[in-house]
Amino acid sequence: MRGLRRAAKRAGEMAFNAAGGAVNWFPGHMAAASRAIRDRLKLADLVIEVRDARIPLSSANKDLQPVLSAKRRILALNKKDLANPNIMNRWINHFESCKQDCISVNAHSCSSVNQLLGFAELKLKEAISKEPTLLIMLVGVPNVVKDKNKRATVGPLPGVTQDIAGYKIATQPSIYVLDTPGVLVPSIPDMETGLKLALTGAVKDSVVGEERIAKYLLSLLNIRKTPLHWERLLHREEELCEEICSSNKKDNSLRRRRLNNSDAIYVQDLVTEVQRTLCHTFLNFTGNTEEESELETLIDMQLVALRKVFRIPHKPFDETQGPTSKKLLTLFRSGKLGPFILDDLPDGSEN
Repeated sequence: MRGLRRAAKRAGEMAFNAAGGAVNWFPGHMAAASRAIRDRLKLADLVIEVRDARIPLSSANKDLQPVLSAKRRILALNKKDLANPNIMNRWINHFESCKQDCISVNAHSCSSVNQLLGFAELKLKEAISKEPTLLIMLVGVPNVVKDKNKRATVGPLPGVTQDIAGYKIATQPSIYVLDTPGVLVPSIPDMETGLKLALTGAVKDSVVGEERIAKYLLSLLNIRKTPLHWERLLHREEELCEEICSSNKKDNSLRRRRLNNSDAIYVQDLVTEVQRTLCHTFLNFTGNTEEESELETLIDMQLVALRKVFRIPHKPFDETQGPTSKKLLTLFRSGKLGPFILDDLPDGSEN
């Protein structure tokens, strides 16, 4: 685990990050939003701090932690459908060992949202008997707090929820929820944390640069040797496919189904081809990926290979990096490349 932690730190410190120029992580509107959140926190009976399940530590707002820790609080790890479930359980155990109530959720699932609201009512049980009206406050970094009921305007881009919106979720007693704008800390401590936030969509791509984010993703995949894991999965899938075709002799029907041009089949084929391409380039690379310059060479080779997979017209390398990076990031953020957790458990929490 320590090796992976060093690997992630190394990926965040690679030269291409510095070459992209300084990053202004904290847009001006966030300062006003941060002050408004602090004022309203005083009124909240319960705070639901929503973090991204893929970055349970990096998506915490460190500036608000002293205030949040003094409140009745639930830590909700959202987008659990995009996170590795086995590691997710270990993160929940870690937070519970720190005496912090924690639950993993998928805000696009009604049952998951209802489970969270049920947990919130349980936490408010004592207060419910004393107060006729209760206030729950949602707090999180941009593009993590998602309202399934669409009462707050939340979109796929960070910064869409720019006003504090309130709505009623229960009667007898009356329970209101305040959904707040996503707010980053004024100063992100290191490039690695900033890139994780950017990779998961908490920072607009235009702030950091799609090429820089995609290169960070590829550096993580290569350093963690993820292509080797994909190679085993792809080999198993091919064996299963051959077994089905040979035993049932349905080659023609399978071929006809693939010719139906189904979007789902197209996307899955594209994902498989991306994984296969990254496996091929990784396995055939003769350089030493422990050396930063050689790892960068591998990443550039992979971007060239992915350009062909994504069928991006041939142009000078610098002009094709943007479209290639955009398509790769879309696959990662939608979970098509698999479930990931980018943060590593703190020392002593691995077991």
